[in-house]
Amino acid sequence: MSAPSSTPPAQGENQAPENEGLTVDTGLKPAGPTHSSSRFQVDLVAEAASAADKTPCSDESTLASGDKATPAPEGSEPAAGGEEAKGRFRVVNFVDPSGASPPEVVPAEGFQNGDTVMSEGSLHSSTGGQHHYHYDTHTNTYYLRTFGHNTIDAVPNIDFYRQSAAPLGDKLIRPTLSALHDELDKEPFEDGFANGDELTPAEEAAAKEAAEPKGAVKFGWIKGVLVRCMLNIWGVMLFIRMSWIVGQAGIVLSCVIVLMATVVTTITGLSTSAIATNGFVRGGGAYYLISRSLGPEFGGSIGLIFAFANAVAVAMYVVGFAETVVELLGSVDCIMTDEINDIRIIGTITVILLLGISVAGMEWEAKAQIFLLVVLITAIFNYFIGSFIPLKSKESQGFFGYDSAIMMENMGPDFRGTESFFSVFAIFFPAATGILAGANISGDLSDPQLSIPRGTLLAILITGIVYLGVAISTGSCIVRDATGNDNDTLSAQFMANCTDAACKFSYDFSSCKGVDGQYNCRYGLQNDFQVMSIVSGFGPIITAGIFSATLSSALASLVSAPKVFQALCKDNIYPGLEMFAKGYGKNNEPLRGYILTFCIALAFILIAQLNVIAPIISNFFLASYALINFSVFHASLANSPGWRPSFKFYNMWVSLAGAVLCCVVMFVINWWAALMTNVIVMGLYIYVSYKKPDVNWGSSTQALTYHQALTHSLHLSSVEDHIKNFRPQCLVMTGYPNSRPALLHLVHAFTKNVGLMICGHVRTGSRRPNFKELSNDQTRYQRWLLKNETKAFYTPVFADDMRQGTQYLLQAAGLGRLRPNTLVIGYKSDWRDGEMMNVETYIHMIHDAFDFQYGAVVLRLKEGLDVSHISEQDDLLSSLEKTSGMKDLVVSIDMKDSDGDSSKPSSKATSVQNSPAIQKDKSPQRLNVADQRLLDASQLFKRKQGKGTVDVWWLFDDGGLTLLIPYLLTNKKKWKDCKIRVFIGGKINRIDHDRRAMATLLSKFRIDFSDINVLGDINTKPKKENVTAFEEMIEPYRLKEDDMEQDTAEALKASEPWRITDNELELFRAKTNRQIRLNELLKEHSSTANLIVMSMPLARKGAVSSALYMSWLETLSKDLPPLLLVRGNHQSVLTFYS
Repeated sequence: MSAPSSTPPAQGENQAPENEGLTVDTGLKPAGPTHSSSRFQVDLVAEAASAADKTPCSDESTLASGDKATPAPEGSEPAAGGEEAKGRFRVVNFVDPSGASPPEVVPAEGFQNGDTVMSEGSLHSSTGGQHHYHYDTHTNTYYLRTFGHNTIDAVPNIDFYRQSAAPLGDKLIRPTLSALHDELDKEPFEDGFANGDELTPAEEAAAKEAAEPKGAVKFGWIKGVLVRCMLNIWGVMLFIRMSWIVGQAGIVLSCVIVLMATVVTTITGLSTSAIATNGFVRGGGAYYLISRSLGPEFGGSIGLIFAFANAVAVAMYVVGFAETVVELLGSVDCIMTDEINDIRIIGTITVILLLGISVAGMEWEAKAQIFLLVVLITAIFNYFIGSFIPLKSKESQGFFGYDSAIMMENMGPDFRGTESFFSVFAIFFPAATGILAGANISGDLSDPQLSIPRGTLLAILITGIVYLGVAISTGSCIVRDATGNDNDTLSAQFMANCTDAACKFSYDFSSCKGVDGQYNCRYGLQNDFQVMSIVSGFGPIITAGIFSATLSSALASLVSAPKVFQALCKDNIYPGLEMFAKGYGKNNEPLRGYILTFCIALAFILIAQLNVIAPIISNFFLASYALINFSVFHASLANSPGWRPSFKFYNMWVSLAGAVLCCVVMFVINWWAALMTNVIVMGLYIYVSYKKPDVNWGSSTQALTYHQALTHSLHLSSVEDHIKNFRPQCLVMTGYPNSRPALLHLVHAFTKNVGLMICGHVRTGSRRPNFKELSNDQTRYQRWLLKNETKAFYTPVFADDMRQGTQYLLQAAGLGRLRPNTLVIGYKSDWRDGEMMNVETYIHMIHDAFDFQYGAVVLRLKEGLDVSHISEQDDLLSSLEKTSGMKDLVVSIDMKDSDGDSSKPSSKATSVQNSPAIQKDKSPQRLNVADQRLLDASQLFKRKQGKGTVDVWWLFDDGGLTLLIPYLLTNKKKWKDCKIRVFIGGKINRIDHDRRAMATLLSKFRIDFSDINVLGDINTKPKKENVTAFEEMIEPYRLKEDDMEQDTAEALKASEPWRITDNELELFRAKTNRQIRLNELLKEHSSTANLIVMSMPLARKGAVSSALYMSWLETLSKDLPPLLLVRGNHQSVLTFYS
């Protein structure tokens, strides 16, 4: 620690280096009030004493918090001299509880501020006899006393649970576990966010934008949700189609149609309320709700079509408005060109005006909506008031006032032409598709969790009642057909024969029905779309209501589409759309989105055909509703602890029924549009799934995946293993996964989609285990495996040595039935260059695998396996990439790592500045020939294998693992051109018999092979020069006990157990010769094979020394193509029974 500063840092001073602090003599008494004068005083004399005694209180540490101070206890105030210092220092003073004024901070020499809380990490002695105190330098907070004690353990606080830069307030960082738990002389680690709490860059930007604006307009539940939903639901359908629906379906079925639509929207409203109250809701409406519930795949696909549907809906509503205007113009002969072009002209002018209102800001748009709502409600009241005022002049047009006879006549259906119940329902349902109008501007609501449920459900209730009221009212006072001719009256003599309801009022409208059965009248429920204008007290107000309904719906859609699209673009689900994420002004208005929406709407307005675009829009909305309902069902089914909506009036099965209903309605409205919608949604879903956006929203899909995995794992554990279901589940000692690519690729080739693969890594070292670094590495390399499309798990452990770590993995790796049964290691090609105790450890790993009933597999390549000593191998192999969660950790390669020892670190955490992966501007390192060959060989099994052979030397029956691995390999795409050749041992006089027996066995196993070779000369004496070479190889490792005293020999054998005794060498002479001979045969028969899979020789524990066993493996496998030595656990893994 450097020399202390003489004074505390002044406010505004630059941040102090981390190793600076305040040196304090333990005998100094701090200035300021004594411990008795203030219950908030930090007694540093006591702390110093505890430090001197080396028994600091475990509570005394530093509070790792954020930029915002934790509130002081009630009745206390910060002192004037205790202001927050800039940088990393936090100083806080408290007043005396008795009311005395706090003392001033005295900037005295050394240590004199009695109100400064210091970190626990500063209370240990680092130099002989002198204690060094320093302000805490790894936190960013004020320090308080908790429960009257000097502790940094923080009480629960909402600000600890915020995401960074959250719009509702500042995020505080709670004390890390390291800060509370680590030893005093250990530098605490900097913890990041846990459990997926970190924000994506898009969310970070969105949160900052939401947090920064001043004076942003926020709406309550009435103006923000209720008004918008009511305006959207009360569309033109209310005034110009509802009466026609009653004429076709009758009062009863019309009420059924309204209730069916209301049931769908109510269930969706309940589901929307549940999702909206399960946490803070940002802008994006339906897209935000679905994406955060079901994940980016569904959210991204629905978000795009929902935004597009809202944009096209602008055109639909504007065309509806323009059609009404053109009809009015036509009634007074004021058509400008022709009907279609007039619609285009009026529609274009209208959408430009609406765009101007929207761009002016949400406040102006809200004012316009209020005005339109007043007009609409006035029109509705105008109709109901008019329905109670029957006029003689209106009777010929079918309006007679409320009458039971008319009501009974209109009670049943009267479908005409091609109409049916479902066709009429399809025409009405688009009127109910406005329930998300409020949720779509969720980012502009002051309290979305309160506003969305209250406003949406109340809007559904009010609009549903009005629709039912209009259905009953029109059916009770208007007849289905009327001529409009005042002369169509009945004389008294014909009254007796008339049965229609109009006959009661002396009208005969029987002439409406022609001889051919066709109706030719212009008035009545069935014929006049404007009949509500006739009924109303003042007809032009109904026209104003139609204008209000269309314009308000168009305006709501014009605002919704850019808001949803902006939220989608911020999440960067689809590349190339980032430009539309930018917002402007205090309300973060998506001006670019407005322009895009305007262009889309204008394009569809120019079509000027309302019936062309209406069905597809309804289906897009229904698809959104279906997924919102399904989201609630899915989240409830996943049973995630994070699914805790404060809105309780929902049921998962009701939500599922709602989702099914929405799908049914889609096909009822328009089956081809429903099919097209599903195809588009699935296409976008597949695209987003393929792109795999790097987002983690804690979706219910993740929760359900975990739930299913846990359930299936438990279920699997309750079932006994069966031979037919055996899979090679491999514990591969790769070290860091990118250190031995060839080993990784080969094992992945036969375990991918078949069995479990765990990349084991034993980390050893003299220093204390850094478990935080181990955890970071596990996360980082697991992401590396996923990025490289390797279906494996990375499991590192700390251990004293390689063997102990491997034992840990052999015992504890896996879960239930999903645990390894085969140990795979690389061949230790440098065994003669290092310490022989490493060889002892290496051989004992194989023995331990057999002790744990594992199979064992050893891979040898002539060039070697370990590429970690090549400093730029990551760049050359396109490997490890920095992840967002580990911004300060990259991979740097250690120069010393052997092929067989995955315990030695082959990579370490370094700073970004020192990382070769980051220094792109440096010229690439020139590789020597050996390293270049090693790099090429490391990619051998990643490439497609050409036509060749996989030679299986099945010399000993180990249960069939030696045969199963090559079979699985050749089933893979990269190995499918390779044929299996089988080599077995036999006697010269039984070669044909042994070949037929093996062929029969392989055919029963249903394993294809190209050839079977029976080797009758395995036991032939090997060549003399090869025997001599073997003896020269083992010479340095022989004990030669005959040349020394017995006690000396025993002592040497005890200290160096790997040494080969003369007795042992003579005892296993025949086995040694067999290994030499097999190498000669391998070179003779399999020198051109793509891969050799061979039975591994066994060595009995305690009888064969490590050096001799290693020499056997070396002799057997040297100078050959890639060789896989395999020995199963002698339990059958193949069967020919069904």
